[in-house]
Amino acid sequence: MSYSNISIILPIRNESTSIECCLESILFQDYPFERMEILIADGISSDNTRAIINRFAILHPQLKIQVLDNPGRIVPTGINIALREAKGDIILRVDGHTLIAPDYVRQCVESLQRTKADNVGGRMSAIGTNLFGEAVALATSTSFGIGGGRFHFSEKEEWVDTVYMGAWPRQVFEKIGLFDEELVRDQDDEFNYRLRAAGGKILLNPDIKSEYTVRSAPGSLWKQYYQYGFWKVRVLQKHPRQMSLRQFAPPTFVLGLLISILLAFHPVICSLALVVPGSYLLANLLASIYTAAKRGWKYLPLLPLIFAILHLSYGVGFLIGLVKFWNRWGDKKGKTPVWKN
Repeated sequence: MSYSNISIILPIRNESTSIECCLESILFQDYPFERMEILIADGISSDNTRAIINRFAILHPQLKIQVLDNPGRIVPTGINIALREAKGDIILRVDGHTLIAPDYVRQCVESLQRTKADNVGGRMSAIGTNLFGEAVALATSTSFGIGGGRFHFSEKEEWVDTVYMGAWPRQVFEKIGLFDEELVRDQDDEFNYRLRAAGGKILLNPDIKSEYTVRSAPGSLWKQYYQYGFWKVRVLQKHPRQMSLRQFAPPTFVLGLLISILLAFHPVICSLALVVPGSYLLANLLASIYTAAKRGWKYLPLLPLIFAILHLSYGVGFLIGLVKFWNRWGDKKGKTPVWKN
């Protein structure tokens, strides 16, 4: 492996509880510091995130840390601001609530050089900060919880549709443009759809290790997955052939529940109203028992609730997105700037 110049970009906002640990994980990389730059796009944090970063930069001058303002305050605008300043031959994304393994950068570089992939990444190894968060980490690591996304649980190197975070050769952005700034969520999925449509290849390598801190409360988890479902509609409108059937399961389930409510008021076929909710409750309970049996019975009381939040919030978000964006089916462009560098 040859040592390439690396730009590590971090789109963040209000990460005071995790940003120092994240930066420490970058500090512990077994990759030459003189070959790395760290570009932090801060979405005008209202907590003391910026002060923590500044203090860390002073204590560790060997890391070339640059903080950039992200007035758009969302992930894609932050990524694009950092990309425009990046000087590296390889671009790595790291999230502010993620810890990367000491060999993370080296593994990304080695994988790109060895396979000639256009994007590489590892598994999303989820962790929680409390009992609810730990149960969320378990639920989002199962196929029942989040479908067939390989980066949640695959243990082998393989070509996939998408990966967690990502590492790209610089020329990828010169070829297909930057991230879509319309998408508050799902911008990584949309980018990877565009990359694959242009003939690019995406590699999942489980040796690329990191830990992602999940939401630790029901309300924040609902909001997160609601936004995933809501913005997935715009991704569908832009890339209809790239969607998989599993992504339609939650909205179909929610639609089935709505139909069940209507059926409950019919005097003749009201018994059919129990089919969808009854089938789901059974599947949810079996998945919860199976997961708790493998990972700990203390999570069993929380798992059915968490599975329901994941499915209902995404499904409701998707259906509301269909209503919100009903007149956008002809708009496939969005806000995807080119990389003028």
